[in-house]
Amino acid sequence: MSALSLPILGVPVRSSLSLSSPTILFPPFSVRAKNLSSRFFICQASNGTNPTSETVFAVPTISVDNSEEDESTSFVIRARNRIGLLQVITRVFKVLGLRIDKATVEFEGDYFTKTFFVSDSHGNKIENLESIDRIKKALMDAIGGDDLTISTGPATRGIVVKKPGLLSSSLDRTAKAERMFELMDGFLKNDPVSLQKDILDHVEYTVARSRFSFDDFEAYQALSHCIRDRLIERWHDTQIHFKRKDPKRVYFLSLEYLMGRSLSNSIINLGIRDQCADALSQLGFEFEVLAEQEGDAALGNGGLARLSACQMDSLATMDFPAWGYGLRYQYGLFRQVILDGFQHEQPDYWLNFGNPWEIERVHVTYPVKFYGTVEEDISNGEKYKVWIPGEMVEAVAYDNPIPGYGTRNTITLRLWAAKPSNQHDMEAYNTGDYIDAVVTRQRAETISSILYPDDRSHQGKELRLKQQYFFVSASLQDIIRRFKDGHKDLNQFPDKVALQLNDTHPALAIPEVMRILVDEERLGWNEAFDITCKIFSFTTHTVLAEALEKIPVDLLESLLPRHLQIIYDINSYFMEELKRRIGLDYNRLSRMSIVEEGAVKSIRMANLSIFCSHTVNGVSRLHSELLQTRVFKDFYEMWPEKFQCKTNGVTQRRWIVVSNPSLCALISKWLGTESWIRDIDLLMGLREYAADISLHQEWQMVRKINKMRLAEYIEATSGLKVSLDAMFDVQIKRIHEYKRQLLNIIGIIHRYDCIKNMAKDDRKKVVPRICIIGGKAAPGYEMAKKIIKLCHAVAEKINNDSDIGDLLKLVFIPDYNVSVAEMIIPGADLSQHISTAGHEASGTGCMKFLMNGCLLLATADGSTVEIIEEIGEDNMFLFGAKVHEVATLREKGSTIVKVPLQFARVVRMVRDGYFGFQDYFQSLCDTVEGSDDYYLLGADFESYLEAQAAADKAFVDQKKWTQMSILSTAGSGRFSSDRTIQDYAEQTWGIEPCRCPL
Repeated sequence: MSALSLPILGVPVRSSLSLSSPTILFPPFSVRAKNLSSRFFICQASNGTNPTSETVFAVPTISVDNSEEDESTSFVIRARNRIGLLQVITRVFKVLGLRIDKATVEFEGDYFTKTFFVSDSHGNKIENLESIDRIKKALMDAIGGDDLTISTGPATRGIVVKKPGLLSSSLDRTAKAERMFELMDGFLKNDPVSLQKDILDHVEYTVARSRFSFDDFEAYQALSHCIRDRLIERWHDTQIHFKRKDPKRVYFLSLEYLMGRSLSNSIINLGIRDQCADALSQLGFEFEVLAEQEGDAALGNGGLARLSACQMDSLATMDFPAWGYGLRYQYGLFRQVILDGFQHEQPDYWLNFGNPWEIERVHVTYPVKFYGTVEEDISNGEKYKVWIPGEMVEAVAYDNPIPGYGTRNTITLRLWAAKPSNQHDMEAYNTGDYIDAVVTRQRAETISSILYPDDRSHQGKELRLKQQYFFVSASLQDIIRRFKDGHKDLNQFPDKVALQLNDTHPALAIPEVMRILVDEERLGWNEAFDITCKIFSFTTHTVLAEALEKIPVDLLESLLPRHLQIIYDINSYFMEELKRRIGLDYNRLSRMSIVEEGAVKSIRMANLSIFCSHTVNGVSRLHSELLQTRVFKDFYEMWPEKFQCKTNGVTQRRWIVVSNPSLCALISKWLGTESWIRDIDLLMGLREYAADISLHQEWQMVRKINKMRLAEYIEATSGLKVSLDAMFDVQIKRIHEYKRQLLNIIGIIHRYDCIKNMAKDDRKKVVPRICIIGGKAAPGYEMAKKIIKLCHAVAEKINNDSDIGDLLKLVFIPDYNVSVAEMIIPGADLSQHISTAGHEASGTGCMKFLMNGCLLLATADGSTVEIIEEIGEDNMFLFGAKVHEVATLREKGSTIVKVPLQFARVVRMVRDGYFGFQDYFQSLCDTVEGSDDYYLLGADFESYLEAQAAADKAFVDQKKWTQMSILSTAGSGRFSSDRTIQDYAEQTWGIEPCRCPL
């Protein structure tokens, strides 16, 4: 007998296993070289072609043996072979809830003997005789006679008819299996020569360019597909492993993912950066140049979106069984173009040149319904609701593999794109109404076209609501389908599924789950609601109650009529529950109600999310305290056990290893290990070397290299040459009044004014500064746009003043995004996080700077409070009012706050037109004077200047500054998204790691 491989269900594993198709899984049999593991099963084939009469089984036979394996029962099936029979047999075992631990096959001519080693759902032997007889009968019924027609599923792409004589002998089948084994039984190799061959193959066959003539961008495309091939291998193995182990999974629902670039992150997580660099170098290309060819996947804006991306990286690295769901926006966050200092928005055509990292799943589509009416029907004597939609679109899946670091686990980020319903297309074409068909297609595709549609109009609000429902409907259909592949009882749903709501954008998932369970699965209302409340957990990123999301009832009634009915039912149940617990306290009942009465009747999505989730969390300790004492005080008093704190984190793989490779190598050298990349608490080991002069010298060299890189970028984008000896003072984040970029600019003007009025000898004592500001203003946010214009006007004055020279420069970085942040953060000396206390939920930006050894100048807001605990006040520059002081300062205003004369002088300079555009800046000046200074720029200005002076003093003492920088990095471990995810897994989701074998 010669050993060969038998593919799963009769076809090659790697080509047949989609991530969504139900499949019986067997443990792999290891036959590859070192570090390779086979995905095929053992099969034995006869070398002869003339079976004896003893091996011809005219009638199928099934025998059972309980003696061979300790924990398995063997079922030996002897029958004539035919196409699809293995699939039928394995399907029978699956339907009966049995697990196949191992399988062997012996071919003898046209016949076979198949042995399946089977255990029950608990992994035990099947010893009950009645159960064995029932299994044998089911197998015999399924195998049947030779003329039995086998259906393996609907044909969707045509019918294949095999020609007579094909694969007619066992030798043909043996040769095919042996050849398949030879071709597919090894993973792609990662040595430079193999990588070169794969890159060149993709140049010619994927990019369709001559391998003798291709440019940097085409080389990037080929390299990306080469890397994607390796991700897909791990991806398939991970999904197979998850399916076999059947763990509880978490599904992360977020409308935004600010992923940035994928090439460098994927290569580093695969552990093949050096090999790729060598391979490209020999082909005449530089890895760094090719990496710059990739555009940013800007599918989000700000901290919430970047948090989602970091958490996906940590979920993969920590081996948790997880899926991410979102929308595949055709246009990302707008491109920011600065003309004459004014922001202009242009579409971000990020998909113009394709996205090599995504895989379109044309077979994974789900219908999503809108509008229509709700009717009542009766079945089996019970009434139930039927939603008759007025419009239907299709959701098509686009999968993005997310690799973990130091593991084979590669998980899925599935993004949905909207397409028109094929049914409507056919109806339109059949009636000759081609124009209507085109218009319908455009209307459907608009749903997933734009990130953040302008919701100041009714049409914009409707589109935003459509996006939210489209996203959750498609995701939930996919999640429930995956659950049903392996389970029948929906009461097991909470044992296998955890749904995480990333803010209130996906909150429509709650009534959608209720609709599916009640209307489609016909569960009772109480049973359905019990399941719903067990599967949802809710993260809120909101600080102010007035910023919480509300949906007008008339809009919801028009677009999703059945969901409004369900929300009313939930609210009715909620109100009755409240009345039993607190009595007729109508003010409190009104505050907590999901339905808000008023001039515009609305649905409070946060209240819905809190009531129907088993866990609610803030994203920093300070934020969680604000939720409990202010924003959701009534809910916290009612259900304190629901509320948790999960301080946000960022991934060190992206923000040190990818963006700052020199620092990464230095840390690994001094710690003596690279294990900190997965176990970031090891960074604390740097503390014992914080005063070491040798480390200081190397640390300063790394920082100088990064500053040189940033200086080159500044010159390339602005034409401004900057001194490397100056302090690089950075504030990069979206432009908003509460983030107080205006306070920074006013401080810069004050610094300029002081230098301008100094004697020349005094100027020699000034610490030179390069002030760097970057960020985008929302298209409709006029005040934020004026801040950007003021920044440019001030920069124009300062940068061209010969009296100032290199003592002070101001630079605005246009079109700030993740890739730009990866350039700026490693080169920053000082980073400003100066929001008014109590307005920043977390603030992950400060964590990225902290990891890179940048010193922080900050208010005690968001996660900064916890950073203070980790590295100490002595290693940062703190200023400003505390959270508990803000309300008093606003209430009493100028009666207790004496605005510094320096502040008033600077505002007067702007108001009087010193920087030009006098009329344009009047309204901006109005917002910071007297009682209108809502964000307390004047009140905090004096302590702000004191903090800046302390930073100057520390920067002069480079030994002290470097030690503070090292201690900042050493204390950043607590702010890794790995720690955040571990907390979620243990305290919220109840999931465990499911590591794919190497």
